[in-house]
Amino acid sequence: MCALAADSPATEDRSKPVGEGAPGNRIKVGALAELQAKGRQLLKVGNKQIAVFAGESGVYACNNRCPHEGFPLMEGKLTRRSDGGGCILTCNWHNWKFDLEGGETLVGGDKLRRYPVEIVDGEIWLDLTDPPLEERRAAALESLRRSFRRHEYTRMARELSRLQQAKADPLDGLRGALDWTADRFEFGTTHAHAAAPDWLALRDDLAANEPERLVPLLEVVGHLAWDSLREPSYPFPTESRSYDPESLVAAIEAEDEAAAIALLRGALDKGLGFRDLEAPLAEAALAHYQDFGHAAIYVYKTGQLIDRLGPASAESLLCNLVRSLVYATREDLIPEFRAYGEALSAWDGKGGEPVAAEDLRRLSVPKVMQRILRSSGDRKALYDALVGAAAADFLQFDLPVADATERGVSHNVGWLDFTHAITFSNAVRVLCSRHPGLWPQGLLQIGCFIGRNAAYVDRSYDAGRWRVDDPDAFFEREMRALFDHAQPEYIVSVHLV
Repeated sequence: MCALAADSPATEDRSKPVGEGAPGNRIKVGALAELQAKGRQLLKVGNKQIAVFAGESGVYACNNRCPHEGFPLMEGKLTRRSDGGGCILTCNWHNWKFDLEGGETLVGGDKLRRYPVEIVDGEIWLDLTDPPLEERRAAALESLRRSFRRHEYTRMARELSRLQQAKADPLDGLRGALDWTADRFEFGTTHAHAAAPDWLALRDDLAANEPERLVPLLEVVGHLAWDSLREPSYPFPTESRSYDPESLVAAIEAEDEAAAIALLRGALDKGLGFRDLEAPLAEAALAHYQDFGHAAIYVYKTGQLIDRLGPASAESLLCNLVRSLVYATREDLIPEFRAYGEALSAWDGKGGEPVAAEDLRRLSVPKVMQRILRSSGDRKALYDALVGAAAADFLQFDLPVADATERGVSHNVGWLDFTHAITFSNAVRVLCSRHPGLWPQGLLQIGCFIGRNAAYVDRSYDAGRWRVDDPDAFFEREMRALFDHAQPEYIVSVHLV
């Protein structure tokens, strides 16, 4: 049996700076005979607390703070493995178990920092030299990867913090997460990818301290882990073929993932990046009113994320984007939105009738399509009117509809039906400003949202209750609240950001 705790473990304070990575950083603990008599001893050296244990097979030293939640391991229990080997230290708060001899974490997740022990002339010496930074970074990344297997949220936070303490780019944790999960999304891009640039923008612009800088990054990494949890591999085709933009659009339209991915790989092999591919990807995304607007939103957000993380992350992000476009549901093919295709065919860009937001409200999808055509000559005025109508409808959403249970599934309407109209409109503005030939599709598809939502708007509702006196203060407060949003589900917090 390993030595058990003495009633009052000895504590010795030897506070002094501990060199980071400096060789020969040795410290004398004391006499071996004295430790064997006490069983264990706590040393305080600089900012370190080190627990030293005497066992049958030798002396062991480790951090006193459990890597799980920081409880003192000096209060733990020492045993042997069932085969009689090792020296197992159990943290009594949550039953995490560490093999002080072999270094493994037997129950729990995080590794426990141990220190080399040397006995010289009956005296115990410890080597407190920190491992090289690169070794610490690699260990944190590997432990972060392992945390994905069971979506160990708090472990992810700790490993991201350790990555930062090892002077690594904290975004390397996100880059790693994208690599580990790249082939785990059966239908490609998810909200986890799409919201990442907005979480990172929150981190860059509003985080006031290091804990706050950790929160948005953890939100993205955790969401990726959740969306890929227990998913098998869905390998991407490995073929590469000569790229041209028309063929990529055609392959996506034909829902041919193998061909589309092969063309994408051909483009990447030629050294092309997202900006070279944005035009055909946006064209494919807006080829249909599809996927509740996600297709265009995902194109826009994927570009932002690649810009933020760098080209090394482009392949996995683009493969998932193309896959999501291939599998997107094409709502313009169902009866409710069939008028969209007819309106797109009739678009001539010559409609000269002035338009305002109120002109587009309370209209069915076919009637919205016709009203848009009558003002197609002024795209800016038409866009402003469409966004204005979407925002006004948002303010007057008929609230009881969201909680109704007696209606058919086709009437399952909630806040997202209205927020998506606005989020999609923003993606349309960005993509169509860069690729003006797509304005007809973008504007008519915003109209699809407005026509769909018209039946769920209460025009008698006083939208004044949503008015704020100080918009700047309101947005500052709401954005800062995202650092502690208290939402247990990623899909909810992702729509807040």
